[in-house]
Amino acid sequence: MAKDLTVALEDRPGALAGACEALGSAGINIEGCCAYRAEGEARLHVLVEDAAGARAALEQAGYEAGGERDVLVVQLEDRPGAAGETLRRIAGTGANLDLTYLATGTRLVVGAEDLEMARGAL
Repeated sequence: MAKDLTVALEDRPGALAGACEALGSAGINIEGCCAYRAEGEARLHVLVEDAAGARAALEQAGYEAGGERDVLVVQLEDRPGAAGETLRRIAGTGANLDLTYLATGTRLVVGAEDLEMARGAL
């Protein structure tokens, strides 16, 4: 099962590239990712199959790989409205989402406070 890792990045040019290069050099495929910068902090969420290998590669390269969590990975149709429909079904369960991003192969990555509740919509 794919895992989402949260990686702390320095707020500087090249930090994201370095983290991605560290994963690639270790043979870790990035299945999806989302990077953002807010209030002087930069973070990377990365979807990988080998969380332990990814964590080791990132830490060896000097990155702090913090949270590791299970997420839902939902196959979407590649058409307008598909993500909204899926997210609306999840919302109908009452699940409160705290993470979403797109992954390779037209897949939606979803993190929730209650992952099983969110899974019930799928």
